[in-house]
Amino acid sequence: MRRVWAVGLLLAGLLLGACTDPASGPEDAPPAPDVPVSSPTTEHRRPPASPRAPAKAPTVLYLGDSLAMENQRVLGEELRRDLGAKYTSAPYSGTTVCDYLEGTGARSLVPDRDKAAALVRSLHPDYVVLQFWGNAWGYTWCMDGITHNASPGEYFERYAADAVRLTEQIAAAGGAKRPKIVWVLQGPDPITPDRIRRVNSLYEEQAAASGDLVADAGKTVSPAGARQTWVQYLPCTAYEHDHPDYCTQPDRDRTALHLDKDYLHFCLAPTTATPKPCPVRSPGILRIAREITRVIGERARSR
Repeated sequence: MRRVWAVGLLLAGLLLGACTDPASGPEDAPPAPDVPVSSPTTEHRRPPASPRAPAKAPTVLYLGDSLAMENQRVLGEELRRDLGAKYTSAPYSGTTVCDYLEGTGARSLVPDRDKAAALVRSLHPDYVVLQFWGNAWGYTWCMDGITHNASPGEYFERYAADAVRLTEQIAAAGGAKRPKIVWVLQGPDPITPDRIRRVNSLYEEQAAASGDLVADAGKTVSPAGARQTWVQYLPCTAYEHDHPDYCTQPDRDRTALHLDKDYLHFCLAPTTATPKPCPVRSPGILRIAREITRVIGERARSR
């Protein structure tokens, strides 16, 4: 039990970072509530769309934690290339669902200008993609000290309520042009495997209740037939074989998803105290981004 707790604290530290050039390690302390670890809202222009792009190019807003922070550049590239999308990302490392709620004030890692509803009112997106691992270690002030370790029942109850509130705020901000929310399911968690299963179930239940979408990106970083099993390596896909930089161990037909000392992130560069998009080719990130793009593309082409 003591080992699980120690590794949990390591993951908590890692949640507050995102990939960039090595400078400092995950042992860096979290910032004060009024100094959030963040990056400015990033808007990306549209290149020419692929022949399979929908008739109307979608506008996509991407919000989330350190996983979204490391993914944001690759997701933007995939959405622009495949769908001709107009894309804006505003992830903040160390966050969870409640950080993007309006009304949280100083007890949030997300400033008011980048709250989900505020961005929906200003950008009028067709899709809002939400990707959260589900901070469970007490580093997210808006959770009011509720952690999975201390009180799992209260943790899940609060998490579900926050998901409902965030959905309602996004819907109200969208008005007559209510955006579709895309809840991204997370990959397996080797430390608290039941927790991530239940968090994913909450996302699925909320999407079903509000008529929104789910992107099971976590399945793309799980072994075939073993959705809940965490692994560091997976067999290379056909795409990764065709692009050798993504088939990291071609002699063994395997690709790396995680670094040896980071069970959570998919960026194959160390996390640091200065969160930025992942600076190196990382198969796990590409797999996740392509699944999110596929789900949005299918919906956009059907309209």
